[in-house]
Amino acid sequence: MTQRPAVARMPVNRHASFTRNSKITAAFGALALIAVAVPTGVSFAGTDRPPAAVPPPAGAARFPGLDPRVPAELNPPAGHVPYAVLKARGVQIYECRGGAWALLEPAASLSGVTMHPVKKVSALHFRGPSWQSDQDGSLLEGDPEGVVRVASEHPDSIQQLRIKARLTRGDGVFGKVTYIQRLDTVGGVPPAGSCAGGTTAVPYRAVYRFFAAKG
Repeated sequence: MTQRPAVARMPVNRHASFTRNSKITAAFGALALIAVAVPTGVSFAGTDRPPAAVPPPAGAARFPGLDPRVPAELNPPAGHVPYAVLKARGVQIYECRGGAWALLEPAASLSGVTMHPVKKVSALHFRGPSWQSDQDGSLLEGDPEGVVRVASEHPDSIQQLRIKARLTRGDGVFGKVTYIQRLDTVGGVPPAGSCAGGTTAVPYRAVYRFFAAKG
């Protein structure tokens, strides 16, 4: 019988193999954490600022951006605790009325997380002001008369707000919300000067925090 020539075996670099496997495992671990905690591209107000002097609420340590430096006027009454935080990107739509631009409605998409349990959520923001989950259909409508306003930290930007909930519908994400904060606003102010008619949409972004009654 004809003997097959011996095949030379390359030495195995076990250290390199271990390092490569470790990197792959770490990459999958990072992806898992992102999937469980915060959606891709979502950032939160306050993550690049010094921590607030007031101790954050329970759970804030694992909930990025939960306790940005918020003007005292925008804090809800005692007994209402943070429930969710979502980042919004969209437009403020203005209508020409009597030669001046007046707010008609917002139109924005939101994404972020709830706190208990921690899960990814998304929603739409529109006239009312209203927020509606595009996952479970729950609806939140703010009270236009129950709004507290504070100037934005960013120049030429719409105001930061605290809004009291007027009604909710459904048992989903927005079913138990009592107060809303609009924070870290950028952009959204109407064009300067007079107008002769029509509408205009001005891009803006903001962070919305939603509160629920403690209990």
